Amino acid sequence: MLVRFFGTRGSLPAPLSGAGVKAKIRDALVKAIGQDLTSPEDVDRFMADSLDFAAQSTYGGDSSCVEIDADTDSYIVCDAGSGLREFGNRVMRAPAPGKQKVFNLFMSHVHWDHIMGFPFFVPAYIPGNRILIHGCHDVAVMKEAFNRQQSAPCFPVNFGQLGSTIEFVQLEAGKRYDIAGVSVTTKAQNHSGDSYGYRFEQNGRSVVYSTDSEHKLDSLDETDAFIAFFHGADLVIFDAMYSLADAFSIKEDWGHSSNIVAVELCQRADAKRLALFHHDPNSDDVTLSKILDDTIRFEDISDAGSGLEVMTAYDGLEVTL
Repeated sequence: MLVRFFGTRGSLPAPLSGAGVKAKIRDALVKAIGQDLTSPEDVDRFMADSLDFAAQSTYGGDSSCVEIDADTDSYIVCDAGSGLREFGNRVMRAPAPGKQKVFNLFMSHVHWDHIMGFPFFVPAYIPGNRILIHGCHDVAVMKEAFNRQQSAPCFPVNFGQLGSTIEFVQLEAGKRYDIAGVSVTTKAQNHSGDSYGYRFEQNGRSVVYSTDSEHKLDSLDETDAFIAFFHGADLVIFDAMYSLADAFSIKEDWGHSSNIVAVELCQRADAKRLALFHHDPNSDDVTLSKILDDTIRFEDISDAGSGLEVMTAYDGLEVTL
C-alpha cells in the first residue's frame, strides 16, 4: 500500500504567500554567506546539508485529501478538500487517459473544507468515469452538501451537469466492508455534525485515516475504542490541529485534537507510524517544523523504546507501507 497526501490543511486552504517565499530565499542566502558555492552541485549539497525542510520546502496549503493506493483497479481517496484538484490532475497525467476509471471517495464528513475540491475534480466531468462517494452520514445529507456548493450563485456548473456517474453509498459506523479489494472499517468520531474515521487493510498492511476527531481522554470507554481502532496500524493519519493547551481550554469542543494526544493514543495502540495532519491554517512552515520536533521529543521521553515514528504530513508526501 502507498499513501499519497494531496492536502493536509484544516479548516481552509493556506497557500504559501509571496512574502513567505521571499523569507525562505532570504534565510537560505544568509546561511549561504561564506559557503563555497561555485557549481549547481555545490548548491545541491548546501541545500541538503544546511537547510531544513521548512527552509527549502513547504508543508503545503491544500485542505484534506489523501490517496490510499492499494494497487487495485480503482482509486481510493479520503476526503475531497482542495487537494482533490491536484489528485485529479495527477490522474489525468497518468497513462491511458481515455480509459474509464472508478473512484472510491471516503468522506470523514461534509464540512466545506472537506468537499471544496470536488467542483475542480476533472475526472468528475468525464463521461464513463464512475465515482462512489462513501460515508456514514445519511445519503440525503451528503447529496445536499455536494449539490449545494455547486448551485447558483456559488458555482457556474451545477452538480447535475457533471458527466461522470456519481453514486452516494451510505456505510454504517462500526462495520467492516470489503471495497475495491481492501478491507474498510468505519469508526464514529467526536466532531460537530459527526465525523467518521476509516481503517484500510490489505495483505497484512493497515492505515488509519482519523481526522476531525476530538479525543477526551477522561472517557475511558471512548479512549479504549480508539486504541483498538488504531491497534498495530502501520500508519495513523491523525488530526493534530491544536496544541494540547488549546484543545483542553479555549478550543475545547471545537472538534479537533493535539499532537500530544496523538502520541499517547498511538503508543498505547502499538501503531508503527504517526502522521500529524489537518494543520492549523495559521501555522507556517517554521511553526509546523517546531511542532514536529516537539512531538518527537515528547515521544522519546514519554515511552522510551516504543518505536513510534512521527512525521508531519505535507502536500506531496508519499509513505510506503
